Amino acid sequence: MDVVRPDPTLSGVILAGGKSTRLGRDKILVELEGQPLIARILDVLAQLTGDLIVVTSMAPRLFPPSVRVVADRYVGAGVLAGVHAGLLAARKELALVVACDMPFLNLDLLRHVIALAYDADIVVPRWTDVEPLHAIYRPATCLEPIERALARGERRIISFYDGLRVRYVERDEIAQFDPQGLSFFNVNSPKDWQRASSLARCWQQG
Repeated sequence: MDVVRPDPTLSGVILAGGKSTRLGRDKILVELEGQPLIARILDVLAQLTGDLIVVTSMAPRLFPPSVRVVADRYVGAGVLAGVHAGLLAARKELALVVACDMPFLNLDLLRHVIALAYDADIVVPRWTDVEPLHAIYRPATCLEPIERALARGERRIISFYDGLRVRYVERDEIAQFDPQGLSFFNVNSPKDWQRASSLARCWQQG
């Protein structure tokens, strides 16, 4: 297996807000194959960047010392506020933003998405729909449009995309790295968790 070296231009942002009402317990604490979901995602991002950020209201002591924990500046403004907080904290030129409930992130696909960002403000996959929480954002050009969107009361993540250079990664391109699109699988409910557990066991066995 190729050694994945950290990208000096990249920050990694994990959004870990939300109430997890459908799942019935905090997603950060849910375990998959004996490992908390957040730890599983941190392990993947740590292979891509040394600048790791978790956007959450939970105590920093729950995370490794290498992880910076930040909170929303726009409290109560939804996921877009979490993206804003992560980009504001990012120390690098680019920021990979993912959700805390995506247990099957694919390193090859992530590296491909990162490589496409050289002449874009946003690189975002489009599987069945746009996947804005599996995307690359350029903080220098995205923060101001996000702040304007938040000031208008917008909550949709893609509400600030207009006027920026957006590179969509289409389904056939994604399938070269992740044919089933499991990168975009979210654990939102007990049924999702059961499916994730089954998928994880299959991967472990072979």
